[in-house]
Amino acid sequence: MAVETGAQLIARTLRDLGVTVIFGIVGIPVVEIAEEAINLGIRFVAFRNEQACSYAASVYGYMTGRPGVCLVVGGPGVLHTMAGIGNSSVNYFPLLVLAGSAETSAITKGAFQEMDAISLLTPHTKLAVRASSLDFLPGAVKNAYRTCWYGRPGPTFVDLPADIIQGKLSPEFPLPLPENILVAPPPRAGGDPALILKAVALLKAARAPLLIIGKGAAYARAETGIRKLVDQTQIPFLPTPMGKGVVPDSHPLNVSSARSAALKNADVVLVLGARLNWILHFGEVPKWSPQAKIIQVDIAAEEIGRNAGNSELGILGDLTLVVDQLTTSLSNWRYSPSGQFPALLAESAKKNEARAQRAALLPTPRGAPLTYQRAYHIIKSTLNSLTPCEDGGIVYVSEGANTMDISRSIFPLFHPRQRLDAGTYATMGVGMGYIVAAHEAFNATTTHPGSRNKPKKKIVALEGDSAFGFSAMEIETLARYRIPALIYVVNNSGIYHGDSTSESAWKALQDQTASNDTKADGKDTAKGLRSTSLLYETRYEMLATMCGGRGYFVRNEQELEAATREGFLSDTVTVVNMIVEPGIGKEIGFAWQNKGQEGQAKL
Repeated sequence: MAVETGAQLIARTLRDLGVTVIFGIVGIPVVEIAEEAINLGIRFVAFRNEQACSYAASVYGYMTGRPGVCLVVGGPGVLHTMAGIGNSSVNYFPLLVLAGSAETSAITKGAFQEMDAISLLTPHTKLAVRASSLDFLPGAVKNAYRTCWYGRPGPTFVDLPADIIQGKLSPEFPLPLPENILVAPPPRAGGDPALILKAVALLKAARAPLLIIGKGAAYARAETGIRKLVDQTQIPFLPTPMGKGVVPDSHPLNVSSARSAALKNADVVLVLGARLNWILHFGEVPKWSPQAKIIQVDIAAEEIGRNAGNSELGILGDLTLVVDQLTTSLSNWRYSPSGQFPALLAESAKKNEARAQRAALLPTPRGAPLTYQRAYHIIKSTLNSLTPCEDGGIVYVSEGANTMDISRSIFPLFHPRQRLDAGTYATMGVGMGYIVAAHEAFNATTTHPGSRNKPKKKIVALEGDSAFGFSAMEIETLARYRIPALIYVVNNSGIYHGDSTSESAWKALQDQTASNDTKADGKDTAKGLRSTSLLYETRYEMLATMCGGRGYFVRNEQELEAATREGFLSDTVTVVNMIVEPGIGKEIGFAWQNKGQEGQAKL
């Protein structure tokens, strides 16, 4: 295809970089870029909201190991895309954002959707640059692509003025050769040999060693080396929520069921691709032992020694190479459990697993709402009867407080990068975009818009009703691209907790709110709906049926099992609206932090 315009030049540059899919929303002037990209064989997945498409592009980078690309309009489009840029930055996902903007000659005049996006995004990206001329375009896009990928991954941004997009190339314009555009995978560096030896000495002397496996290990494709390290050394391991599957959850050395006991009692902890942030309680007491020696392995120097980490013990380098170095240096050593550590782990795991098993196997009383644990048990059992979980045929997406927290311990993983959740930012609203990205990452070679081929992997999403509402209109996107996701809306009619177990009681609360009723004892405390209230038993499943998909309204175990079976086998998007216990009277808190009742609200 002849390259005659800026839009064609941008599309060609993306193709030569190896981009195969773009997530975005078009409008003037970026629609021309999207159309030219499609003409070159690049898939363009069009969303309904820039937040969702930017979430999709960011996590696509995590799943594929190459940058995700997001194309949006300027002004408000960039503002909405800030959500995905923040999500990318905090989670270390490689993301390239391209956005249109006002003509260069109209800046400061109040042009259409005019905004100084460079000033806005510079503090939040690794690179933000404005393309000032046609000959600057290929280099700007290439450098932004490379920068978001190399070193610590994160977001980059290229601002594309309308006159540059629509500009005409002269016949003498020097088009770069494709081989000069292609960016090789990031260079990798091993760890300092002296620090490797120091870490090995600490592990060998440890009474209670522990490996922590984070999503950075999954991003690094380090699963083969880490599995070898675990099997060879017999050190217990603890995966973070998105680190699950790097080593199969079924492995006997997995201490997820004894998480608190493992962190509290470990004396030497090797942290592989995880950060000592809130998810790991900053590595600090009382969740961790004050005597614990923490060895961080990370690609980002600024993470070494952060919070309770020790900069003298941390190893800077590519995780795959560092793990291989450690495995080689530990080739003649195996952890021999002694003392109280193994017994503490076994006792804690036994107690926690028994409690979870009781909750999962307790039948739902007639007329009572499903519990989270019982509902998940039915879903898991039904899915396992359709496809063995060991085969890795399902990718799980999960968001929402209770929905996400409880599900992470119930659905086992045997392969990496097959569980996507709210992540480090605890971002609500990522679910629908993540479904699209997972479909593109795993199924793009077998399915495409308009096809009916069976995908390699089924995407199963567990969505809190509040979280689902952030991007629910993307159901139309799933239907349009024939993405046969199975989506459960775990509906308790509230944020964290609902208000009532019956419609009449909920309406009474609503009436009290409307009348501004107060307590009879004279205290100025309003009754009625709370700040966490959502409409009682909203019929979310109708979003699927209105788009030609399938919808199920589920109240009991039999309906849930049937909806799961039919939804899994469906070749179109399916929404199962699952009514669960509202949780009246329970404390509001993030279960992952497990801080207890102090400072928490009670509804």
